[in-house]
Amino acid sequence: MISEIAVQQNIPKKFLEQILLDLKHQGIVASRRGKQGGYLLLKAPDEITFGEVLRIMDGPIAPLPCLSITAYRQCDDCDGEQNCEIRHVFAKVAEATRRVLFSTTIADAVSEPESAQVTRLLA
Repeated sequence: MISEIAVQQNIPKKFLEQILLDLKHQGIVASRRGKQGGYLLLKAPDEITFGEVLRIMDGPIAPLPCLSITAYRQCDDCDGEQNCEIRHVFAKVAEATRRVLFSTTIADAVSEPESAQVTRLLA
């Protein structure tokens, strides 16, 4: 139940409802009405990546608009992407971020001890 999850995780109920609605529209969860109602995963936890969920909730995963895979646009004050040192640095950041987010699943997050996650990220 949404209200139980909201209380347990200290999340505003309306905020959680919006997240679950977005996930439902993207085929990640389904909802059931009634006494035994609630939300359930439509995909296995090892098939749902943090990147997929984050992109659904927040949109593009890029530190600059010119690095977005799903919503590319040239920066307003761009003199040329090939010569932009800021873009070159942030391209590395974006790639590393995507690699972690799209290789880490919900199953990973609930099955691994926290220290194993940190070790893997630092490696």
